[in-house]
Amino acid sequence: MLYGICNLGVIPLRLEADDTSEMVSQVLYGDHFKVIEKRKTWSKIRLQFDKYEGWIDNKQYKEVSKEEYQHISTLTPTLSRHLVDYISDQKGHVYSIPLGSNLGVLKLLGHTYEGKLEKMKPNKSKLIDTALQYYNSPYLWGGKTPFGIDCSGFTQMVYKLNGFELLRDASQQATQGEALSFIEESEAGDLAFFDNSEGSIIHVGLIMDDHHIIHAHGQVRIDRLDHSGIYNSDTKKHTHKLRVIKKIV
Repeated sequence: MLYGICNLGVIPLRLEADDTSEMVSQVLYGDHFKVIEKRKTWSKIRLQFDKYEGWIDNKQYKEVSKEEYQHISTLTPTLSRHLVDYISDQKGHVYSIPLGSNLGVLKLLGHTYEGKLEKMKPNKSKLIDTALQYYNSPYLWGGKTPFGIDCSGFTQMVYKLNGFELLRDASQQATQGEALSFIEESEAGDLAFFDNSEGSIIHVGLIMDDHHIIHAHGQVRIDRLDHSGIYNSDTKKHTHKLRVIKKIV
């Protein structure tokens, strides 16, 4: 078994081993993974954090030993807290890294960071404040950064930045936590899931106070939430049909 780590700011995780293939997610600086299949120019990986799988370009990651992989897995995450941060290598070259990058691997990669390093402590009360850092970020299928993010990437990153683990896709996240019977039972930071006409979960957002929700739809935006679903005040119509509300923490 081979192991690797992302040593660049953000790289695409693709469905197939091809630059033109669909981007299903992104790998951020410091994310580590198992290489479950390696070809001449592409590797299929399984991320340690959420076990998500996909293909990345062999030029866009650094191999690490099994011992280094296991060591990283035992560390309390130290994540970047700004929309963009900067690190530098031993030659003085500067790299930009997005919000939520893992700074706990700086020494392993021979990089330096001049900001303050803070270890993550689980804190549900900060979920909405964190979510607002992504406000107006454009929607991007497979995206996980403030410069492009999808609905489940948004909820996963908000939870991750507050010390909680969510799976990657909305349908996967819907399997976590405790289901609530009514919106009135929810509190800020709980997740609302929405389905399509076939009953498949296709969307997720974070519940706010006063029957509002923040979610990625065109952009990260705030809309009304009622028993039917999400009501868009711009279009004066419901855009998503409510399926279930889950309390994750």
